[in-house]
Parts: sequence; C-alpha cells; structure tokens
Amino acid sequence: MNATRVDRGSTATTTIYSDGGDLTFERTFNAPRDLVWKAFTDPTLVPRWWGPHGTTTKVAEMDVRPGGAWRYVSSAADRDDVTFYGEYLEVDPPKGFKWTFMFDVDGVGPMGGPETFTLEEVDGRTKVTSVGHMGSTEAIEGALASGMVGGALETWDRLAALLAEG
Repeated sequence: MNATRVDRGSTATTTIYSDGGDLTFERTFNAPRDLVWKAFTDPTLVPRWWGPHGTTTKVAEMDVRPGGAWRYVSSAADRDDVTFYGEYLEVDPPKGFKWTFMFDVDGVGPMGGPETFTLEEVDGRTKVTSVGHMGSTEAIEGALASGMVGGALETWDRLAALLAEG
C-alpha cells in the first residue's frame, strides 16, 4: 500500500504534510547554510528562537555528536515547564542531523521518536526539511492534537527573525 501525502496546515512560509508515519516541515530561510547550522547547534543561540512566542527555553544539555545527549526546558507563564530531550544519532555539519526528539505527556509518558533535519543550500538561502519519523498516522494525529503545528510555525518564525539579524 502506498502512503498518501496529506497537507497538515501549510502556510505561505512553511509546507507541512504527513506521508504514512512521517510528519514533514519544510521552510526556506533567507540565510546561508552555515548560519542556519550554527543556530541549530550553538547552545547560546537555541534559547533565542526555540519555542512559540511567549516561551523561554533553557539548554540544559547539548552534546552535538553521535551518541551525545540534548535537553531543552521550555517555560511559559500559562503552563508547567516542558522538557524536550533525546540523543543525536547522526551529525553531518552543515548538511544536517538526526536525533531522537522526546517529551513527556502527563498520563501517557514519553512520546516522540527519531527526527531528521536536512539543511540544503539553495542560491544563498537554506531549505530546512524536518521529518519526524512518528511511525503511524495515529501518532501523527496525537501530535497534531497537542498544537504541534502552531508551535512549530511560531518557532520557525522566531528562527527566521534570529537569522535576519545575521
């Protein structure tokens, strides 16, 4: 059976779709690939863009190498802190990386899975493709119900603003 690509809330700036058990986000940033790579892998820059508007993020751990751990704590006035964590599985500077992207859900436990980021240079700009390998359409539906798309769009808007600073 062939998987079918389903739009999941694409906007003028970001393409979002599922295909089988994968959820993909694509956006082209007006910045060179080396700068985008640095924004993703520099623990002093991540807190400046990670998370939706109104959140703050602390990088508690970030060891950008295969087998290295990462942990970000996202805070907001209207909710308890949320910890995102995982392990870098593959690192290929500045082309991309693969990590496990995990978070705990009250009453459910850990959720998430492997996620692959590809950074492709296109005429001095950088196309970022994020593929969350979620495994099933049910897992994707659960993630979408959590508000994931809105949060991701705001996060990437914040990343675009940081990259515009140079």
